[in-house]
Amino acid sequence: MRGSRGVHRRATSTRPTLAGVSPRRLAPGQVARIHVHDIASGADAVVHESREVLFEAPNWAGEADGGVLLLNGDGVLWSLMPEPGSTAQRIAHENLPPINNDHVLDPRGGAIFLSADDGHIHRAPIAGGRAERVTSEPGVHHFLHGVSPDGERLAFVRMRDFSEPGRLAIVASEPGGRGDGAGGGTTIVDTGPGHLDGPEWSPDGAWISFNSERWARRPGHAQLARIPDPLARANAAGDEAHPVGPDDVERLLATDTVDWFPHLAPDGRHAVYLEFPPGTTGHPADLEVTLVVVDTADWSTPLARIPLPGGQGTINVPSWAPDSGRFAYVSYPCA
Repeated sequence: MRGSRGVHRRATSTRPTLAGVSPRRLAPGQVARIHVHDIASGADAVVHESREVLFEAPNWAGEADGGVLLLNGDGVLWSLMPEPGSTAQRIAHENLPPINNDHVLDPRGGAIFLSADDGHIHRAPIAGGRAERVTSEPGVHHFLHGVSPDGERLAFVRMRDFSEPGRLAIVASEPGGRGDGAGGGTTIVDTGPGHLDGPEWSPDGAWISFNSERWARRPGHAQLARIPDPLARANAAGDEAHPVGPDDVERLLATDTVDWFPHLAPDGRHAVYLEFPPGTTGHPADLEVTLVVVDTADWSTPLARIPLPGGQGTINVPSWAPDSGRFAYVSYPCA
């Protein structure tokens, strides 16, 4: 999610408005380097390097969709094979405003959901073609981060402007939003005080993980947490279900660092998240940051730590391979 708003600043190099943000650009001498990391061997391969386009936020498509990486850059979507020496290919879409770095694959295949410059979420074919707008609530930013395992619901950060904390919201994924709007099809989940970001479902659909400032003793001190999915709880408990609320939030990790974007592997066994230095506000670009790989049975014991120049754009959205053994990310060194 991108923007700049004081305590909840979302990037140092963008200009947010209610209509959207300007695409980031590479600084003179800077490189966008796309990596694939293998968690079993620890091997890290650079699959593409660009001095022209600032690529961000990889997604990893399944074999039915070519097994490609999908990234945003210059406000459009690109595809790239996850192999060294690959060339990035621009995907042509119609009826799609410039996009940002919040986009997630449709698990049903063939399509991707994207947050765009008009503040809305759109659904577009991976192969290119005509996009359809999903959301319709006016005057609201919809920053997409999660798609339910059945593809029928979207989890996003809802903000009217950048002076308020982000809130967890859920809407149907069908184009048109099934009445999305004030009093319509959007469900806002109360996770307590403080800014929230990066909500995405666990592979079994039971939980939504995110980062939150609800425990912050200083501005910007985001920590990792999860909350039960309201629909999953209702389906499991029936008439005995009580509404999901702040008391249901579970903190996954307590650290002095600023922790963002927990991404669970498709098999649920591992996760990767982005660690910023203590005192960081928001998730700015161009810092020395660390990707942390953990076993989801023990978030407090890292299996791997990957330091890199990055932050904003490095791993904003789920980037695990379908085999759960690899994930993609972007670094931004100055050559």
